[in-house]
Amino acid sequence: MAGHSKWANIKHKKAKEDAKRGKIFTKIIRELVSATKQGDPDPESNPRLRAAVEKALSANMTKDTIKRAIERGAGNSDGGEMDELTYEGYGVGGVAVLVETMTDNVNRTVSEVRHAFTKFSGNLGTAGSVAYLFTKRGEIIFDDVSLEDEIMLVALDAGAVDIENDGESLLVITEPDTFGAVKDALDAAGYESSNAEVTMSPSTTALIDNIDDAEKVMKMIDMLEDLDDVQDVHTNVDFTDEVLAQLG
Repeated sequence: MAGHSKWANIKHKKAKEDAKRGKIFTKIIRELVSATKQGDPDPESNPRLRAAVEKALSANMTKDTIKRAIERGAGNSDGGEMDELTYEGYGVGGVAVLVETMTDNVNRTVSEVRHAFTKFSGNLGTAGSVAYLFTKRGEIIFDDVSLEDEIMLVALDAGAVDIENDGESLLVITEPDTFGAVKDALDAAGYESSNAEVTMSPSTTALIDNIDDAEKVMKMIDMLEDLDDVQDVHTNVDFTDEVLAQLG
């Protein structure tokens, strides 16, 4: 598996900024409702719901709001079924992109997703064109790298797959189904994470070494994330230090 890329750090910072603006709350609530409908309303026995709850907490959503969303899903009062579809494609520089959506109008969604790819010199691909490059896994991030030994002991004992240190942060990697148990163990030991989620991790990265392509990729990702029907965007993009400095 690829490690914790510079893009991953940017993504988590962007997520926090979006959360401050309330931009992602609607999407998280939609995920909480859907995860509850398709499984147990108890997060402890529903890994997908547990991951959604952690995402909500990382975005500073209140526990009351989370509870109401779960109750809404358990009561099946969401007012209509939503189709969950994943679109795949490429951005400039051969950057692979997975777009997870939840929609009540497939034609609208595919049109909007295709437009975002095309506008920034990308291409919407066919099913399976890039999905093989990604693996679903849990990621728990800590900003204090000095705690590596302590966190490693707790995480591995709780069932974590691995822990990586890039010099700036620690990345605890789990299987999707053990994400909740590992997160609980770390919380109980007093280690507070800066971000915790179940995500799609790329096996390889596409390195962007010029600012023009980097800006196109970032603008495409921003446009995709701004679409109402898009739940999440995953990519294997990474940037050179020079490009990263120019991106700010």
